[in-house]
Amino acid sequence: MKEFLHIVISIVIFCPILLFVIVYLISRKIKIRGTHAFGAASDMTTFCLFFSVPLAIDVLWNINVSALLVSLAIMMAMVFTYIDWRTKKEIEVKALLRKIWRFQFLVLSTAYIVICIIGVIQSVIEYLQAV
Repeated sequence: MKEFLHIVISIVIFCPILLFVIVYLISRKIKIRGTHAFGAASDMTTFCLFFSVPLAIDVLWNINVSALLVSLAIMMAMVFTYIDWRTKKEIEVKALLRKIWRFQFLVLSTAYIVICIIGVIQSVIEYLQAV
């Protein structure tokens, strides 16, 4: 059982898109509306992406960017909070946190896709040079 759990967690960390699809399909199956199902899937995937993006960068280029990623996330949260504070009379914490988390999903998903594409291109170039 411990081995199975380890395999599942490894697959989810290495392929967060698979987690997104699974959570979205399960959410739709239990009759959650489309936008809420997408939101639930993106929320779960964001947590995974915080581990996947630094791991992918470390595997490809041997650079540890975990601290940088956390720092950037905190800075983005500060910017969103400042903008929310300046534009509204009262800050709604739940809505603000959701906005920050969803923006993190967009940034991390984009970064993950770009890293995967660069990794594939890099592997093809290495393969062609070896041949």
